[in-house]
Amino acid sequence: MDVSAHAYEHCELCPRRCGANRAAGGTGVCGMTSELRVARSALHFWEEPPISGEAGSGAVFFSGCPLRCVYCQNHEISSEGFGHAVSERRLARMMLELEAQGALNVNLVTPLHFAPHVASAIGLAREAGLTVPVVCNTSGYELPEMVEAMSGLVDVWLTDFKYADGSLAASLSAAPDYPQVAADALEAMVRRLRAAGGRAEKADGSLARGIVVRHLVLPGHADDSLAVLDRVWGIAGNDVDLSVMNQYTPNDLCRRQGGELARGVTDDEYERVLDHADDLGFERLWWQQGGTVSESFVPAFDASGVDGPEL
Repeated sequence: MDVSAHAYEHCELCPRRCGANRAAGGTGVCGMTSELRVARSALHFWEEPPISGEAGSGAVFFSGCPLRCVYCQNHEISSEGFGHAVSERRLARMMLELEAQGALNVNLVTPLHFAPHVASAIGLAREAGLTVPVVCNTSGYELPEMVEAMSGLVDVWLTDFKYADGSLAASLSAAPDYPQVAADALEAMVRRLRAAGGRAEKADGSLARGIVVRHLVLPGHADDSLAVLDRVWGIAGNDVDLSVMNQYTPNDLCRRQGGELARGVTDDEYERVLDHADDLGFERLWWQQGGTVSESFVPAFDASGVDGPEL
């Protein structure tokens, strides 16, 4: 897959394949032109233990997103476009700054609609001495060709698997093809991980190479969560770490609309999904304690760490 700057001229970087000429200022389904935009670059302590550890993950949050999840907590950057324009060389410098702050890794959050910039910046940062793993933190809505193209640069995939039901994916994220797309992408991740020698940890227990699959349990949709786990197990088994999250928090839109998404996940719903993960046999299973329904997991999108010198 082409991840050179030419890809922006007729954009097919994500499964939407919208064809926008982002290089000429056109806006893709992701909401972005070819101008690289970043909303925050800072240590982040709320990822899974093998990602954040105690030292923190070096999270870089990109503006824009190919999905349109009605319950999105990061709407300021995903759909409202907040972020500052930066160069590839500035992005590379951010990565080195995060490593200097003690980050266990560089954690690129929803980056691949900017894949040409991101691929170049990773290369620049590596040439300049970056040694920590690179994490691609994705919604799971990725083309397998993109996974293949980026696998030589990405060490850890931190990927969502949101839905097993296409109608649910259509109503909540405007992506009826999400289940199959996410499955194909995960298959590509697992294939590349196995070819690289499988999961690997550093001495401190953080991931040097691997896949963490995240699933956010949604209120009223535990049945779909069970089906998601079935699908992940069938594709990957214990080649992946599984993270089952109960941190769903209704945003203003969901509160106004009412219905199931206006409330949090019940203990019974969450425990049912965790029990199913145990029954399937996931050996590395991450879960959250009760009472995590909170907006505290959403960092302040204030351009922290974004502006500064280039490499």
